[in-house]
Amino acid sequence: MSLLEPAPSGWRAWHRPLAVCAALLAALTVLCGVGVALDDRTLLGESVWVKPLKFGFAFALYSGTLAWLLTKLDRGRRLAWWVGTVFAVATVAEVGAITVQAARGTFSHFNADRADPITLALVPILTSGVMVIVIAQLIIAVVVLRQRTGGRDLNRAIRAGLGLATAGMIIPIYWMVTGVHPRTVTDANGDDIKMYQGHGIGDPDGHGMPLTNWSVTGGDFRVPHFFALHGIQVLLVLTVVLIALSVRHAWLRDERVRSLLVGSAALGYWGLVAVVTWQAARGQSLIHPDGATLGAFAAVLLLTAVVTVRIVVTARRVAASREPRAYDHVSW
Repeated sequence: MSLLEPAPSGWRAWHRPLAVCAALLAALTVLCGVGVALDDRTLLGESVWVKPLKFGFAFALYSGTLAWLLTKLDRGRRLAWWVGTVFAVATVAEVGAITVQAARGTFSHFNADRADPITLALVPILTSGVMVIVIAQLIIAVVVLRQRTGGRDLNRAIRAGLGLATAGMIIPIYWMVTGVHPRTVTDANGDDIKMYQGHGIGDPDGHGMPLTNWSVTGGDFRVPHFFALHGIQVLLVLTVVLIALSVRHAWLRDERVRSLLVGSAALGYWGLVAVVTWQAARGQSLIHPDGATLGAFAAVLLLTAVVTVRIVVTARRVAASREPRAYDHVSW
């Protein structure tokens, strides 16, 4: 670009490889939705197209978020650009391999079939791709944490959200190295496939919920993985909502108040992720919580509510004390 040309602005300034990655995966999500509707082949009771649909949607959303976020950096931009590019390439390769296996009617992750040359070629992509994505995510998180990327409220949302997303990417690695359950299952072609692991805890494959396929007969580490990975979007949306509400509510116009509210939400969200992780590790389905799990959820909810109410009450009181009274400008 010539020095005389204006710098791109708006969405055109977003990290290009990540933006392209997000667009490709969004298109893939739509195509997989069509596949779910038209193709009746199944793997472990769900459409062969559900897995690439879920991965496509999740990574399209997250890649788009990163593409925007990297435009907010004032330090380490070059490093972040290259790492973001690596993240985009690894993500496209990972989801692409998942989609190829889905189209073939067989399993992607945990597939130990050594008789299939295509599976043998894709397994290194599926295993190493996860590590590349996680390492790239860690580097991006470090770069972002070293600087301010906006106002206090936005900065807190981004930092807490990146921490959650990083945790969400590490959780799958935990079950990959600890939950080894060799077995043989049947793919959509009727072939017996050796698997070295499963998503379920207590029940390796589980009997999944509609769409998510999270186990209803045991624990499932995909639950905390999902909630943690998308925490950054939740916190960013909350920040935007608080800024919009500040137009009508004076007590929200203080950036510090919005930052505290975002922090309170992040505290509650971290608590939610901790509880569902603990629940999964105990081999318990998300939809079948026991008393201990319900008590933990209640404790997180109560703590978050108390902190939030205190912030709101204090902010409203301070804002009220600053409002000019009708007689303040009267000359006696």
